[in-house]
Amino acid sequence: MKTFQAYLPKCNRMYACIHCRAHLAAHDDLISKSFQGSQGRAYLFNNVVNVACGPAEERVLLTGLHAVADIYCGCCKKTLGWKYEHAYESSQKYKEGKYVIELTHMIKDNGWDVIGA
Repeated sequence: MKTFQAYLPKCNRMYACIHCRAHLAAHDDLISKSFQGSQGRAYLFNNVVNVACGPAEERVLLTGLHAVADIYCGCCKKTLGWKYEHAYESSQKYKEGKYVIELTHMIKDNGWDVIGA
C-alpha cells in the first residue's frame, strides 16, 4: 500500500492522480467543471491534497492575465494543473487560491457507484 501525505475520508467521492492513485480532491471541494487546461477539460477545486506548487508566473489564459503556479502530484511528481495565485480582473478574483486539475491527470475514486454521481 502506498503512503500519501494526506488521505481523504473513505466515505467521500474523490479524485485521485491517474498516474499513482494519490488522493487529490474531494468531490465536495469541486467548484466548476467548466475549465479548460492545456490538454483539454479541467476542473476547479477549492482545496486539494498531496500536491506541491511550483513558482508563480504570469500567464495569459482564456479569461485574461493571471499569476499562476503549476501544481505537481506530491507522490509521483507529474504536473496536474495549476493554482491561481492572483487574478488581475475583478470578475476573476473568485479563482484566487483555487486549484485547476486537468481531467487527463485524474480519475474518480471511491464511492462513484452511487446513483447521481
